[in-house]
Amino acid sequence: MTEKKVSSSGAKKKKNHIKKLSNAELKKIRIAEKILKEGMTSVKDLISPSSFKVNFRNIQIGETYAKTFFIYAYPQYISANWLSPVIDLDAQIDVSLFIYPYESGDIMKQLRKRVTEMHSTINMERERGLARDPSLEAALEDAERLRDQLARGQEKFFQFGLYFTIYADSPENIKKTQTTIQSMLGGKLVLSKPADFQHQHGFESTLPLGIDNLEIYRSINTEPLSSSFPFTSSDMSTGEGILYGINRHNNSLIIFDRFSLENANSVIFAKSGSGKSFAVKLELLRSLMMGSDAIVIDPEDEYQKLSEVVGGTTVKMSLNSTQRINPFDIPNPMRNEILRPGDLLRSSIISMLGLLKLMLKGISPTEEGILDKALIDTYALRGITMDTEDPSEIEPPIMSDLENVLKRMRGGEELSDRLSKFTTGSYSGIFNNQTNIHFDVNFLVFQIRDLEDELRPIAMYTILDFIWNRIRSKLKKRILVIDEAWTMMKHEDSAKFLHGLVKRARKYYLGVTTITQDVEDFLHSVYGKAIITNSSMQLLLKQAPSAADILEKVFHLSKGEKYLLMNSEVGQGIMFAGLEHAAVQIIASYSEEKIITTDPEEILKVQELEDKNMQHIDPLG
Repeated sequence: MTEKKVSSSGAKKKKNHIKKLSNAELKKIRIAEKILKEGMTSVKDLISPSSFKVNFRNIQIGETYAKTFFIYAYPQYISANWLSPVIDLDAQIDVSLFIYPYESGDIMKQLRKRVTEMHSTINMERERGLARDPSLEAALEDAERLRDQLARGQEKFFQFGLYFTIYADSPENIKKTQTTIQSMLGGKLVLSKPADFQHQHGFESTLPLGIDNLEIYRSINTEPLSSSFPFTSSDMSTGEGILYGINRHNNSLIIFDRFSLENANSVIFAKSGSGKSFAVKLELLRSLMMGSDAIVIDPEDEYQKLSEVVGGTTVKMSLNSTQRINPFDIPNPMRNEILRPGDLLRSSIISMLGLLKLMLKGISPTEEGILDKALIDTYALRGITMDTEDPSEIEPPIMSDLENVLKRMRGGEELSDRLSKFTTGSYSGIFNNQTNIHFDVNFLVFQIRDLEDELRPIAMYTILDFIWNRIRSKLKKRILVIDEAWTMMKHEDSAKFLHGLVKRARKYYLGVTTITQDVEDFLHSVYGKAIITNSSMQLLLKQAPSAADILEKVFHLSKGEKYLLMNSEVGQGIMFAGLEHAAVQIIASYSEEKIITTDPEEILKVQELEDKNMQHIDPLG
C-alpha cells in the first residue's frame, strides 16, 4: 500500500512540471504558424495557373484556352467504339462520362404507355385504310423488345452525361478543333453543343474530381451505353511470344507470337536510317531465345556480328568466295510426303528455267522450249530421269554440263554462248560448282555485299531456291529475312518466285520478313502488292513524304497516321498485326543494343567502353 502512495505522489510531481499555456499564448503560437505557412510554397501554388478568366464562350487558364462541349442527342443506332476518332485526335482533350442508374419500374411504365399509344395509332390508320408506316412499326418493335429485355433484367436504364473539354493556345485553334470534333460526331449523328455561359461548370466537370456541375443528361440503356466507353487503344499484347516494342498510345507492351497470326509473314517499309535493320535483328535475337531458327539474306553485311554472337554461320557469296550453291540441286522429299517419280525433277527444272531467264536477261518462247529439253537431257546425263524414284541421292549436274548439252543441240549454240559468261567467263565459278554449305545451324546469314549489282538478283534467286528446298525437306519453326527485296521486284521471274515462296511459307512453318526502303519500286510490281496481302504483320517506320502518300493508300492510313510516319524518330512507326495496329517504339536493352547496333557512333562508344574495361583488368589477375 505504501509503495502505491509513493508512486502516485511521484506521478503527481511529474504532472506539475507541464506548464499550461494561457489563451493569449496559444493565440500567439497560432498567429506565428499562420505567418510561417503563408511564407511557404504550397501544393496549390505549384499547380495553380497564373490567372483564370471565365468568358461566356471559353475559359482562359494562363496562356491556354479551354472550351467544354456536351452531347445532347444520339442516333437510334450507334456502332461500338464511336468515340474513338475523338480520343485519337491529335489534340489535348479531357473527357468525362457521368452515369446515373435509373429505376427500371419508372421506365417500364413509360414504355407500356408508349407501346399502347403506338398500337392505337397503327390500328386507327389501318381502319382508315391508310398505307403502313414502316418507321412507326419499327419504333413499336424496338419499344416492345426493350420492354421485354427490361422485364427479364437483360437491360437497364441510365441517365448519361458525356462532356469533353478541348485546350489550345488560341481561340482560333479552339475553333478549328471544335469544327473537327463536331464534324466527326455529326457524321455519326451524335450532336453536341458548347457549354456557353457554363464553361466554368463544364471545366470543373471534366477535371478528375468526379463532380458533375453541368448535369446535362440523356436517358440511355445498357447496350448503347457500353459502346460509349472510350477503350480505343489497341492492346497488341497476347502474353505469348516476344517483345516488339512499346505502344506509344498507352505505354503498354507489344508482345505477340507472329506464328499465331493467320500467317507468319511480315513486310517492313522504311527509309534509310530509320531503324529497320535494328528492329529486324532485335526480333531475330529474341525469336532465337524462343526456339526459332533464322535465315538472312544480307546485302550490306549488317548481320555478321549477330551471327557470331549466337553461334551462327555466315556464307559470303562472291566471285572470290569458296562457298558455293549449285542451282541444279534437287530437294530431299519431305517425310511422309507422297510423290510420284519425276515430281522433284519437274520442280527443279521449273525453278532452273526461272533462274536462266534472269541469267540470260530474257528468252523467247522458242528458246524456253530448247532450254527445257536441254535441262532434261543434262539431268539425264547424271542418271536423273522422270523415272528416278529419289533423285536427291544422286549428285546433280552443274552449269557447264548444261552449256555442253546446249552446244550439241540444234538452236542451242547461241544460248550456250550467252551462258558461257557464268561457266568460263568473268562470272565463272559462283554458279558452276557443287553445293558446299551446311544448312543445319540455328542462324544462317547469306552475305551478298561483295557481289556486283548485275549478279545480286541472280544470287538472291539461287539462295532463296536453296533455302526453300531445305525448308521443305525438314519442318521446323524458322524466320527468313530478305533485305532490300525491291531488287527482286525489278524482274518478273524473281518477283514471281518470291511471291510464291511467301504464299506457301505457312505450310512449312516459315515466316518470311520482306524489307525494302524503295516503296515505289516494290509496289509497282503486282507481286509486291500480293506479298503485302499475304503478310499478316507489317511494320512502317519513318517515311519520306512521297513514300508516305503511297503507303497511305495501300494501308488505308488516316491523316494522323500518315503525319506520324513522316515525323517519327528512329525506331518509331506503326505496327500492324492481323486486324490490330498501334504506334510503336522499338526498344532494346543495353546488352541487346551492343550486339545489334549498326550506328557508327554507338559502335565507337561500345568499343571505347570495352577498351576502358580492359585497361582496368589486372594483367596478373
